[in-house]
Amino acid sequence: MLVLGLESSCDETGVALYDTERGLLAHHIHTQMAMHAEYGGVVPELASRDHIRRVLPLTEACLHDAGKVRADIDAIAFTEGPGLAGALLTAAAVANGLGVALGKPVIGVHHLEGHLLSPLLAQPAPSFPFVALLVSGGHTQLMAVHGVGHYQLLGETLDDAAGEAFDKTAKLLGLGYPGGPALSRLADQGDPSRFTLPRPMLHSGDLDFSFAGLKTAVLTLVKKQGEIDDATRADICAAFQAAVVELMTSKCWAALKQTGLKQLVVAGGVGANRQLRAGLDAMAAKRKLKVYYPPLDLCTDNGAMIAYAGAQRLLHAREAGPFAVRPRWDLASLPAA
Repeated sequence: MLVLGLESSCDETGVALYDTERGLLAHHIHTQMAMHAEYGGVVPELASRDHIRRVLPLTEACLHDAGKVRADIDAIAFTEGPGLAGALLTAAAVANGLGVALGKPVIGVHHLEGHLLSPLLAQPAPSFPFVALLVSGGHTQLMAVHGVGHYQLLGETLDDAAGEAFDKTAKLLGLGYPGGPALSRLADQGDPSRFTLPRPMLHSGDLDFSFAGLKTAVLTLVKKQGEIDDATRADICAAFQAAVVELMTSKCWAALKQTGLKQLVVAGGVGANRQLRAGLDAMAAKRKLKVYYPPLDLCTDNGAMIAYAGAQRLLHAREAGPFAVRPRWDLASLPAA
């Protein structure tokens, strides 16, 4: 079956076509990064309007790339939540509108389930069960994944998500928006040993995270330094990133030991961080474990993960028509596939 996937939960418009026999046929993403940079963060109303402008042209581009027409689509998957309510409405409206027009069913997909399953689009792909580190701008969670819909929460952040901590720390250092990628690039030029930053909850004995204290430690350090030159800024970035990588690597190893599983899957935008990948790869090599990542172009929000998750949940397809979105939606409430 050919599944069209639509993603519009925040500031990326993603569209993809996934064939249950041939795999991913086409996908396109438009990021609103440049538009929101002027405001220092995502403006929900602007995000919603931009999704409306982009989603249909991106859909046509995917159909063209795949050599398909609208009538070839068998089902339409869309991000039903969680996310920004106005932004979510774009994919929901287009999915249901197309569903009614084409007489095709629609499938509401949980955004986090899309991220959790996105590494299954990689080659090689992991097999169930595995431990998943879901690490993005809004979420930092460790889960045991035993199958589609079989998710056990092992630990999560008690305050800021890792991506939020990256962005807020970057703002403290005057790196603009989006700060996370800029901080990571600058960290490559810095000396992580020049400054010592805390590792909150590193020895807490559980699998939860905390990043707010680390961000505050950077604020204190910046105030103490006074005028910051480029070298000092790079060294602070390197120290911050080293602390985050150590925290995540340690907690991932603890989760694997606790569950007895031998595979780790990393999903979400922060999963593209090179230093995090290097740290996890080194841990896995030392412990004789395997780590899987989604392709780099599928780390951020995208339609491919929604199309794939929708394809795994075809039994839950419903007739197109009246719809609602779920800005808040507990992943644990999802049924098994």
